[in-house]
Amino acid sequence: MPLRLAAALAVFVAACATPSSRIDGVAVRNGYSRLVLPGRDFAHVAYVKPGIRGSVLHVYIEHDGTPWATPTTPAADPTPSHPLALELMAQDDAPALYLGRPCYFGRASEPPCEPIWWTHRRYSRPVIESMDAALGTFLAGHPQYESLQFFGYSGGGVIATLMAADFPQTTRLVTVAAPLDIEGWTTRHGYARLEGSLHPLLEPPLSPAIAQSHFVGGADDVVPAALVEPFVALQYGASLQSVAQFTHYCCWESVWKGTILRQR
Repeated sequence: MPLRLAAALAVFVAACATPSSRIDGVAVRNGYSRLVLPGRDFAHVAYVKPGIRGSVLHVYIEHDGTPWATPTTPAADPTPSHPLALELMAQDDAPALYLGRPCYFGRASEPPCEPIWWTHRRYSRPVIESMDAALGTFLAGHPQYESLQFFGYSGGGVIATLMAADFPQTTRLVTVAAPLDIEGWTTRHGYARLEGSLHPLLEPPLSPAIAQSHFVGGADDVVPAALVEPFVALQYGASLQSVAQFTHYCCWESVWKGTILRQR
């Protein structure tokens, strides 16, 4: 095959790849094992870093992806095309689990999935309970993990915050660019209210035993510090750190291993 034709074919195949297949590709390149974990009412795709010893499990939760195809039309598949949390996990030397949400990663057409679960109710109690159950299933098969640390990016930070409260073995919560003031976030951008979702600001403060670090980009127009500050103010000993010149998408990989993971 001529070189130019091969290059064009490679570009075409990459462009046609689904978000789920691209995530599988990232996982394969990093040597992760793919799992399907039963939750409460949903099945959850997950990726785990095999063969790493330790008693602390890092749990990574990805951002919302693409809930809406247009402002009024839900997406057929909400799976993110750029899995930033998965890429951050690649820098983590600890045992780690990348836990997918209901209906993500190519499962959107499987019952009981329907768009309400990745649009208005994306942070609802049934979603959180199903993710809790999926994580519980994993932990039951891996009793060596005695404590949990949650890491969530953007909307995944909302999920991580809500899940952290449900596990007594949680010792740490880290969010990056997470809209923890959901009402303020939807109002700021003119988004539809997330009817049926839980709101972190209205939940009881997390246990003082959970070390909390919340990061925002100093140049983030999607989730500025003002959408995280009200939540942090209600917590015990939580910190809010703004990283100058960082946006919602850039450049969290550059400080993940050397700065954020090392903090306690």
